Amino acid sequence: MTDVNEALSLLSRGTDEVTKLEELEARLKRGKPLRVKVGFDPTASDLHLGHTVIINKMRQFQDLGHTAIFLIGDFTGMIGDPTGKNVTRKPLTEEEIKANAETYAEQVFKVLDREKTEVRFNNEWFSELGAAGMIKLAAKYTVARMLERDDFEQRFRENQPIAVHEFLYPLSQAYDSVALKCDVEMGGTDQKFNLHVGRHMQQQYGQAPQVIITLPLLEGLDGVQKMSKSLGNYIGITEPPGEMFGKLMSISDDLMWRYFELLSFRSNADIEALKQAAADGKNPRDIKFLLCEEIVTRFHDKAAATAAHEEFISRFQGGAMPEDIPERTLETGGEGMGIAAALTQCGLTASNSDAFRMIKQGGVRIDGEKVNDRGLQLPAGFEGVLQVGKLKFCKVHVV
Repeated sequence: MTDVNEALSLLSRGTDEVTKLEELEARLKRGKPLRVKVGFDPTASDLHLGHTVIINKMRQFQDLGHTAIFLIGDFTGMIGDPTGKNVTRKPLTEEEIKANAETYAEQVFKVLDREKTEVRFNNEWFSELGAAGMIKLAAKYTVARMLERDDFEQRFRENQPIAVHEFLYPLSQAYDSVALKCDVEMGGTDQKFNLHVGRHMQQQYGQAPQVIITLPLLEGLDGVQKMSKSLGNYIGITEPPGEMFGKLMSISDDLMWRYFELLSFRSNADIEALKQAAADGKNPRDIKFLLCEEIVTRFHDKAAATAAHEEFISRFQGGAMPEDIPERTLETGGEGMGIAAALTQCGLTASNSDAFRMIKQGGVRIDGEKVNDRGLQLPAGFEGVLQVGKLKFCKVHVV
């Protein structure tokens, strides 16, 4: 019983909701390996740390002796997940799905144990199900229940079009659980409706309904918006060790504990001990070093993490700038340029709005001096080093 309680404590850590916890406890007590599914539609080529929150939870199940099913939605990806969308989502082509799926599979094994992972593609069973099978599947769920989903309900209320094929997405995701005989399915909080359809569909096919675990969306470096490449607040898992280490060091001390909870493989007891150490006066910077080293080691190796740590101390704590700063001439016809446009043209920010956000957060400097004025103009003849965060530099000449 103690082992089960410890397992429940670990598996529940950092989750938004477990439906139903008592069912998970009962299945753990049976002592048989559980089949734990997470589905990924390969919509992009690279993963960031926000994606790994759920992959980390899969690894925790593996470490407890269970089987993780990494399901690549090569069929559902062609439908396009409508979750959270106020317009019909553009489906992926077969070529895009294949290319992205190969990259996903390569990247996830930086976290998952390959020997305890089933990699499956849902076209495996949908190609056999056929049109007649899809009609039978659709007959097991009602339009009224489908319109209870927030995004569908909102689009219906606002007279926004809902294509019939979009209803097939949650049905198909649910059938995946039937085909794989899942004990547990996990997803982000935005997937809650789809996961519950899976419970319903398993019961329709005479199976015990899966336990649902939803996990929160990880906040990005700004500590406000979810981690996203489009917002420029992400840490890619294929980024160089030094860049990954520096970005992690840039998060706030409060956000650090959120990252420990969702990204670290340390035990609950270890994390509580670190919190107590911070409360007793230990420098949060030194605790953050532990988080950085763990994450960089996971996606690179221990030597890379140590080197990144040493580089960070010598470069940033000592106040030194890197020796290999890129240079850029900004041609303005003698009129000068606004700071936001300059940062964007130098590739230090993703957009002018991203630049304004970084200025507001105090993350922009010129020659080491913080910039507070988002309307600052760099006149023709200006020369200096623009800096965003602790890692991005560009030596600029405005002409």
